Amino acid sequence: MSVSLKPPPPTSKAAATEDYPLSAVPWSDRKPFWSLSLLLMGFALTSTTLFAGGAIGPAFSFGQIISIILIGNLILGVYCAALGYIAAQSGLTTVLMARFSFGNVGSRWVDFVLGFTQIGWYAFTTAIIVQVLLELMGAPATGLPYFLLVFFFNYAFCATAYIGYRAIDWLSRLAVPAMLILVVVSLAIAMGDYGSADIAAPTGELGMGAALAVVIGTFISGGTQATNWSRFAASGKDAILATLSAFLLVNGILVFAGAFCTLVYGSEDLIKAMASQGILAGGVLLLILNVWTTQDNTIYAFSVAGANMFRTHKRHAFVLGGATFALILTLSGIYQFLPDYLILLGTFIPPIGGIIMVDFWLRHGGRFPRLSSQLPNFNWAGVIAYAVGSFVAFISGNVGLGIGPVNGIVTAAILYRILYSVIPQTVRSRGRY
Repeated sequence: MSVSLKPPPPTSKAAATEDYPLSAVPWSDRKPFWSLSLLLMGFALTSTTLFAGGAIGPAFSFGQIISIILIGNLILGVYCAALGYIAAQSGLTTVLMARFSFGNVGSRWVDFVLGFTQIGWYAFTTAIIVQVLLELMGAPATGLPYFLLVFFFNYAFCATAYIGYRAIDWLSRLAVPAMLILVVVSLAIAMGDYGSADIAAPTGELGMGAALAVVIGTFISGGTQATNWSRFAASGKDAILATLSAFLLVNGILVFAGAFCTLVYGSEDLIKAMASQGILAGGVLLLILNVWTTQDNTIYAFSVAGANMFRTHKRHAFVLGGATFALILTLSGIYQFLPDYLILLGTFIPPIGGIIMVDFWLRHGGRFPRLSSQLPNFNWAGVIAYAVGSFVAFISGNVGLGIGPVNGIVTAAILYRILYSVIPQTVRSRGRY
């Protein structure tokens, strides 16, 4: 479907300064393809993806690994690209789109889930990078050195997010090419070491479905929020191609790197692999850039969700407030208990994307109403579909039936399509984009 939409200009200068947290991005402020593509690539280049590769590497043959990576990242890429297209056409973030499918009050649950997962991961990742750096320096991850490094990185990583798209764009221009070069160099060395490595036979501990769930699950929650950037695309086509370049190509390369390093060096930790390859300095640089380009995206997503929850343009305040909250989580040690809980919440994020897709294409015919439209407090069709989809994702994921996040997306989408006809929501619009 080709739809020509024209979001309204920003309501105020503050909206533009704050990256339009409560309004559509006007066409006058859209970004070129290469800028958006590099930014999304930086978002996708995250260490957690390496660990996903490390989980599937020992379980399969080399050919099976390649197949799993291609299929898994194709599913992930198509899902994220579909949301990216909608964001480009409407100029809206995920949390703003959710107002139509969940209602004015119901959408605040989306704000909470998306916001809390992001700030939790921000705290956890900051702690991990500090621990890794101190370990490399031979220093204990305690006391004053630990506190100072946590404090420094906690606020340093959010600096680009505070400024907004412009700063994250420039960081991505520098960081993404450097990271890709370092990963390719390391993989080239690993290819040379592959022949002499003691490669164990595939364990077969993971089934194909479970492995696909691991690959897709690594970034499907983050991909649901990639709309924060794809809304800046100059066209739907640009959004699709930029999204695919990140979630199909770059994410696939990183999963392969984690899997291959595990086969050759016995660990998915690319930094340790690069140390054994004699390029430790490159590994440290890769680690810092890798974390920074993901962390600023993470806390930016928190700020957008917070601004929508409280209906304020003051996105900057949520960047600083979120960083301070993350600092408390990190220094208190509570971050150690967050990963499992955040992964659980991650199960509840993907159904949101399925509902938004149906809402945009089938309910609204490819054109969202204006945000100024009179919306109900709760769109019960969306609320019910989301609850059922999340339940299906959780249960099927735990029993190993298919791919949990995908099951949740499909279930929520189908049920929403049925329910919005049964439980119609009247939207009295004063115009459309």
